[in-house]
Amino acid sequence: MVDRITVACLQISAGREVDPNLQTIGDMTRRARDAGAGFILTPEVAVMLEPKREPKFAKAEDEANPHAISFFAELARETGAWLLAGSMAVKLPDEDRLANRSYLFAPDGGIAARYDKIHMFDVDLAGGESYRESSQFRPGEATVVVETPFARVGLTVCYDLRFPALYRALAQAGAEILTIPSAFAVATGRAHWHTLLRARAIETGCFVLAPAQTGTHAEGRKTYGHSLIVDPWGEVLADGGEAVGIVTAELDLGRIAEARRMVPSLQHDRPFAPPRLA
Repeated sequence: MVDRITVACLQISAGREVDPNLQTIGDMTRRARDAGAGFILTPEVAVMLEPKREPKFAKAEDEANPHAISFFAELARETGAWLLAGSMAVKLPDEDRLANRSYLFAPDGGIAARYDKIHMFDVDLAGGESYRESSQFRPGEATVVVETPFARVGLTVCYDLRFPALYRALAQAGAEILTIPSAFAVATGRAHWHTLLRARAIETGCFVLAPAQTGTHAEGRKTYGHSLIVDPWGEVLADGGEAVGIVTAELDLGRIAEARRMVPSLQHDRPFAPPRLA
């Protein structure tokens, strides 16, 4: 295992067509790799942010006939970096919904892990914004921790962030870095984004890497930006603000054990009776 690694979160403003987004991702990935990043991450739905159901399903990735997957595999081989395709819409056999699926690619281009987003964003926000993710995406059911040469990585996506038990389970299963690629709404981002990401890092003693979408997208959808890299003590190492760009930081992996020694709460679970109304 290495002691340090430079990571890069690509903060992009994805459009509704796949190939222009892939070109942007390729250009930014090469720049991040040239700057020394060994682990490079894209946001949620980085390949296509299409708000309408019919074109979304038509353009979704098909693992039996891959396009974006092949692109990421070749990009990993070309750059020699670990790449996280934060998520993409993927067709499912015999299913009228898609998967919101994250892929971790090894430097040889192989898929090291897949993760399907578990928690669906079904909410009505102030100002008239409404999301029903479960109407288009099938929730995942399996948690994922993957061994890499630099750390064990736990995979999650966006709305998963609001479910701390998931992150505790990942950390107790060995995760040392948590990935949270996102396309966070502006209103909830302003209110909660920084606090939740710092909390997940503090609670687990993990580094948190959260590449995010930013700006205004098709049909007027807006995302918050502020890609964050947070250390295990909850310190924000890098914040992408609102502009498109590359957010980098060097991770001192020794900080994981240090934080967990100082607050060993992952080892202190105790059984308790379910709550009841007194």
